Amino acid sequence: MLEKLTGKIQDALRTINGKATITEKNIEDAVEAIKMALLEADVNLRVVRRFVNSTIEEAKGERVLRSVDPGQQFIKIVHDKLVAFLGDAKQDLNLKGPDTQSVILMLGLQGSGKTTSSAKLALRLKKEGRKVLLVACDLIRPAAIEQLSVLGSQIGVPVYKEEGAKDPVKVYKGALETARKNLYDTIIVDTTGRLQIDQEMMTELVRLRDAAKPDELLLVADAMTGQSAVDIAKAFDEQIGLTGVILTKFDSDTRGGAALSLKTITGKPLKFVGVGEKPEDFEPFYPDRVASRILGMGDIVSLVEKAQQVVNQEEAAALQKKMLSEDFTLQDWLDQLRAVKKMGSLQSMLEMLPGMAGQISEEDLNKADMKTQEAIICSMTKKERENYLIIGPSRRARIARGSGTSVAEVARLLKKFEKMRTMMKKMAKLGKNPKAAQAMMSRMGGMGGRGGL
Repeated sequence: MLEKLTGKIQDALRTINGKATITEKNIEDAVEAIKMALLEADVNLRVVRRFVNSTIEEAKGERVLRSVDPGQQFIKIVHDKLVAFLGDAKQDLNLKGPDTQSVILMLGLQGSGKTTSSAKLALRLKKEGRKVLLVACDLIRPAAIEQLSVLGSQIGVPVYKEEGAKDPVKVYKGALETARKNLYDTIIVDTTGRLQIDQEMMTELVRLRDAAKPDELLLVADAMTGQSAVDIAKAFDEQIGLTGVILTKFDSDTRGGAALSLKTITGKPLKFVGVGEKPEDFEPFYPDRVASRILGMGDIVSLVEKAQQVVNQEEAAALQKKMLSEDFTLQDWLDQLRAVKKMGSLQSMLEMLPGMAGQISEEDLNKADMKTQEAIICSMTKKERENYLIIGPSRRARIARGSGTSVAEVARLLKKFEKMRTMMKKMAKLGKNPKAAQAMMSRMGGMGGRGGL
């Protein structure tokens, strides 16, 4: 996510960070490097100019040049400017209470991910306790209605559709009546799209907007298209009027031009981002967290939130108890591996750790042996997972055949697991010394490789 921009801005900041004193020339050189990084990231020229001018003006002030740690002061200024350009603060949806219908119109061109984002948003609102109805009003694109129906079935959200319908306004009115009868409090309308903006599409969307009087008009745009996404948002806002933007493929966006330009150019907040293909891969947009990740400060809050979504608190407490009582088994290790996989890609998780962004390449991560470890443990019997000591040479050979690995790889996994249990025994003895136990736990973090504790 924003790898190219992150790497180049961090390189620029290294030239100034940690210096006891900095000069105006140091600041100008660092800002010039950041400017080039922003331009290469396809950030709007007007946004870049505004960023450069305001950063230089503030950084050359006496407060920075004469401060105790001028390098850190400069980084804080850059961070604050990035947050401002990204949108200042997270923007929530403006929805009514549960006693009436809130309407969300999803807008966008074909191929932007509008239909998929409609389903992802529906799932998110459903988890928040709202009763959602999806409405198929894209009557132009072939299979659009079928796609929404399939997605709705996958996430357990009903889809209102009218086969053979020609008028989206008529379809919407039928959906509204259904929502009122069945007490749905949120209506998400998947509207028509085209390969490019044309007046026929805009006229249809204006009719639908006037009929629905929506609470939210959300444009879905592809983050990978950079400045094109900003131009599309500007055109939709001028003719329809937007309340916010959703950027899809944000996890694949290495540049960041759209995210950094949208708020300044359109005045509309970026509300959500698509960060994967699964229905759950849909997140609110936090400007401060993204700015921190760009500057290599990590995003621990988001990482903790991801963990809380996939880790059952009671199971976590039981696992901790097992570890301290020396009862940790290979089955527990397998459960841990699967929980990590649910949190997303290793790359995305590492980017949330301070100083890790850009430090480990995709090629390095491909060498991670999480899949191998999982395959090996899955090839064991229940008794073998509960008691690894019974796994002798013949069992290792059978496990290797079943997992498609070698006997040496099975042996390595068992040796690694044995070392962890040794650590746990020591931790149990250090239970009355929290600081010593914490230090021991930090050392254990490196023992399991990418898939360790």
